[in-house]
Amino acid sequence: MFASLRSAACSSSCRVYSTEVPKVPVKLIGQLRKLTEVSMTKAREALSASNNDVTLALEWLQKDLITSGAKKAAKVEGRFTGEGLISTAVLSNGSGSRQGLGHGGVRAAMVELNCETDFVGRNELFGRLAADIAHTAAFISEPTGSETAFHEFPLDALNDAPLLSQLQPNTQHSATVGSAIRDMIAKVGEKISLARAVALVENAPLTQGNVGLRLASYSHGSITIPTQGRIGSLALIALKSPRLAQLLAIEAFQTDLARLERSLARQIVGFKTTSVASPVTERSENALYDQQFMMFPDNLSGSTVREVLMRWALEKGLVLSDEEFSSSGLAVLDFKKWTVGETTHASTLQ
Repeated sequence: MFASLRSAACSSSCRVYSTEVPKVPVKLIGQLRKLTEVSMTKAREALSASNNDVTLALEWLQKDLITSGAKKAAKVEGRFTGEGLISTAVLSNGSGSRQGLGHGGVRAAMVELNCETDFVGRNELFGRLAADIAHTAAFISEPTGSETAFHEFPLDALNDAPLLSQLQPNTQHSATVGSAIRDMIAKVGEKISLARAVALVENAPLTQGNVGLRLASYSHGSITIPTQGRIGSLALIALKSPRLAQLLAIEAFQTDLARLERSLARQIVGFKTTSVASPVTERSENALYDQQFMMFPDNLSGSTVREVLMRWALEKGLVLSDEEFSSSGLAVLDFKKWTVGETTHASTLQ
């Protein structure tokens, strides 16, 4: 009797617990990973919880990312972030520019996005996020009317801004810069923080056709994206000449100018450059103008940056005599140079 009861109970229990969770097709896992870049385990979990509905799985992942991101962000809050990337975004590099925004004006930004390890700093997703944040800062910045060319972008305002994709700037995204950083924390398991941001927006001069602004940029230590690395620089350059409009219309002049600009930005990055010019009373090797222009390929004589700029302006027709250089020619107005972790390390030493 008891044997028959046990047999009946076993049969009944087997029927109750034999209902299997629908198997998740590998094809759907691959599709979801392509859309979200989550792990296979997380993709399978999302599809299983959504009855293999990809749309519902995307919603499930978004909710899970918010929850797990907030938890991980709180967990890693006190950790040290000394690695990461300096990322620049140049949407318009000034007079004569044939592409980008600004119609001859200058629009650019530079940001530092930090993480804990070099491994994450080299992660493609991390690099893409840094590029998108820099693009966002450059896109939404407005002229300040300040005498200072570069202005610090308030981090609170940037974190609250909608994140704009560098690759798809016209695509609408629901994420903000801050929520995108939180989501990245959930994905990589490290603390990620936006350390600083600077922007430069200068409209094209309307009343002076003989004056133009240009922007030079360079990143050292880039991995996958050329506009980011461990060191980054932006330099604002002024051109002045009654022949400027005609010169900017010449393809060869544009090519030579771009080559000179890149050399200036590389010079700033490659040397301990802290100012454009030396004080009146002394000469400083940290002043750009007084440095030997090592990064300019044509400087075989070992001339200083100031000397090369004067010679270049004369050779390219910006000025017609040495005397004219005092009122016309080419000059570096200001620059920014950042190295990953320098502000973080400085704050720990105080």
